[in-house]
Amino acid sequence: MSLPRQLRDESDFEQLPDDVPTSANIADTLEKKGFSNYYMFVIEVKTKGGGKYLIYRRYSQFYVLNAKLEERYGPESKNSPYICLLPVLPGKVYVGNKQEIAESRIPLLNVYMKKLLCLPVWVLLDEDVRIFFYQTVADRDNVPQALRRLRPPTRKVKSSTPQVPDYDRPRAEALFDFKGNSTLELTFSKGSLVYLLSRINKNWLEGTFNDVTGIFPQSFVKIIKDLPAEEVSVSWLRCYYHDVYVCEMRDIVVEEDINCKPSFKELLQLMRKEFQEEDVILNYRDTEGDMIRLMDDEDVDVMLSQSKYFPAKKNFFPWQLHVTSSADLEVYNTSS
Repeated sequence: MSLPRQLRDESDFEQLPDDVPTSANIADTLEKKGFSNYYMFVIEVKTKGGGKYLIYRRYSQFYVLNAKLEERYGPESKNSPYICLLPVLPGKVYVGNKQEIAESRIPLLNVYMKKLLCLPVWVLLDEDVRIFFYQTVADRDNVPQALRRLRPPTRKVKSSTPQVPDYDRPRAEALFDFKGNSTLELTFSKGSLVYLLSRINKNWLEGTFNDVTGIFPQSFVKIIKDLPAEEVSVSWLRCYYHDVYVCEMRDIVVEEDINCKPSFKELLQLMRKEFQEEDVILNYRDTEGDMIRLMDDEDVDVMLSQSKYFPAKKNFFPWQLHVTSSADLEVYNTSS
């Protein structure tokens, strides 16, 4: 008998719908890169009916869910006749390496979800709990963009003789059994010889085994012959920070293609982080040389459309940002 079933009445458990989650564990973290980097937790959810799927959630989504449950069912709640002792969510962390913070949260969030899914059935059937553990279309389609660009149109490896001998192909030996959670992931057993095709990121590889192509964690294999080193390409964003006394130029590394279209929110978050200032306003210079303030995504579209009239430097975004404080009007051309 599973732990969730032990901790509640058996008859109540039997009346639960088959799609109600009974366990959830974080299988990995996924870094989302761009103008605003953050980490998502890859969570494997198992349901009462035996189903299993993956969802992707940020810590902020845990935080919002916990706040709603505290308001609804916490000891101080005045909105519901149902009160229970809710699990403690690990607190927010404002300073530190994002990856280290995400990794340190994994065991704490696993305990949080385990205790949450052991609560009375009326908590499991709560609308916000159901939405949190529901596999959305975005969850099903949440495949790294780089993987889509690298993947062949078919998952089957051609049976023709490879261009290089087997002994010279990049390959690895499986140290453990690995069972893929989706059709994108490769399944193999300990001792299997997996031929390597590409590196998805620092933790995942793409390879073939028994004429099937898929991705798998590098930690599950021992590299016999590694893939050739790839040149890491980065883009640069040139920006200018204006204060009362000086204008500082700074080039910022951005792990996005120079043809990508950022959102206003992403740009604002990037500048706040880069200059350690919350009270900042974003601007650009138009074709006349005047400073124009950015207020929303439509303004960003105009900036990008005008950037084609300016000469571009290799690996630099063709547009530039000017960062000021909201009270600084000296940088604008206000002459009549």
